[in-house]
Amino acid sequence: MEQLLCLIIGLMGLCLAALAVRLRGIRKDLKSIRRQLSEKRKGDTNTLITLSGHDRSVRELAEDLNIQLRGLRAMRHRYEQGDARLREAIANMSHDLRTPLTAISGYLELLERGSWEEEPRRYLKILRNRTEYLKGLAEELLCYTAAFSRDAGTIRREEVALERVLEESVASCYSLLTKAGITPRIRLPERSVIRQSSRELLERVFENLLENAVKYGDGDLQITLRENGSIVFSNRAPGLDAVSVGRLFDRFYTVGNARGSTGLGLSIARKLTEDLGGSVRARYDQGRLSVIVSFPAGIEDSHR
Repeated sequence: MEQLLCLIIGLMGLCLAALAVRLRGIRKDLKSIRRQLSEKRKGDTNTLITLSGHDRSVRELAEDLNIQLRGLRAMRHRYEQGDARLREAIANMSHDLRTPLTAISGYLELLERGSWEEEPRRYLKILRNRTEYLKGLAEELLCYTAAFSRDAGTIRREEVALERVLEESVASCYSLLTKAGITPRIRLPERSVIRQSSRELLERVFENLLENAVKYGDGDLQITLRENGSIVFSNRAPGLDAVSVGRLFDRFYTVGNARGSTGLGLSIARKLTEDLGGSVRARYDQGRLSVIVSFPAGIEDSHR
């Protein structure tokens, strides 16, 4: 009996010793995790937490923390990238605002110094153009603010025929298109494409896409509405490339040959399209830019 008791005590001692060793290893791993987290919090590093121990629970904890670190790294990258783009956008917009303001000041000075017989109408026309450009910048910034502060759930929807809104939008932009030497060609389906949507926001989307064709186009524009609710705006755009097309929907992004662009029009169009339950994308193939906006049919939508 005494020998059995000694054996039990010995086994318990071994178990306690093994447990103590394991606890020591866990404490060592936890200290290592704490130290590595502190280092990674202070410095900009892409390394993850590594452990030498074999405790399953601690290793699972380290893996969970590594998942969080990867997410934080991606967020930091997006933030830094966005910050760089914002600085670039502010510089571009400052230049865009400075140029017409400088012109306005110069021509005003000429009007004040010169005689009214010296081409005052030409000066006034230039001043008018610069002023309208500045008004356009201000209006687009206001539209951008409204679009990104609107809750999609508050949009008032009604039964809308896409082809009718598209035709009206082309008509309202017709003088802008013809001034740029663009005669749009429109292809519509035989049946009406009905969606539960907002006529006002759809008009804004279509008008922004048409203005985009003026900014980047080269004299032609083909618009095709399909029965599935997708609309393709296609035009020649030799001044673009696949990289720039991939960034067209970024806020404040502009291409060098864009005429009077703030870089907000397509960003607004994408936000409004998504608020209406649609999607928009762009592709570039053999010198042609195609912007495809889609409004898939829902339960309440129909064809007529």
